[in-house]
Amino acid sequence: MQIDKLRGKELDQLFSAILSLKDLEECYQFFDDLCTINEIQSLAQRLEVARMLREGFTYQKIEAETGASTATISRVKRCLNYGNDGYEMTLERVKNEMKNQLNSD
Repeated sequence: MQIDKLRGKELDQLFSAILSLKDLEECYQFFDDLCTINEIQSLAQRLEVARMLREGFTYQKIEAETGASTATISRVKRCLNYGNDGYEMTLERVKNEMKNQLNSD
């Protein structure tokens, strides 16, 4: 696990802060203060690339729809194949949450 190299008090504090956020509005507020717009967009782009790869889209389609470089797409694909399953875990949870919201409407 590559993140083990980063483990420490500061990263624990960051992750604890993220886990303390209660809703989307608080996430927007926190990340707006924490990151630049480009950093936030890059993170969101990587998650969308992961979703599209998971659903079988081609590199060309992903590049056209997200604007991600082939290097970024390859990096995300490597994480999907050989990483810690973080993308899989979160994408599945988001998918289930969206499904539940649609069913409750």
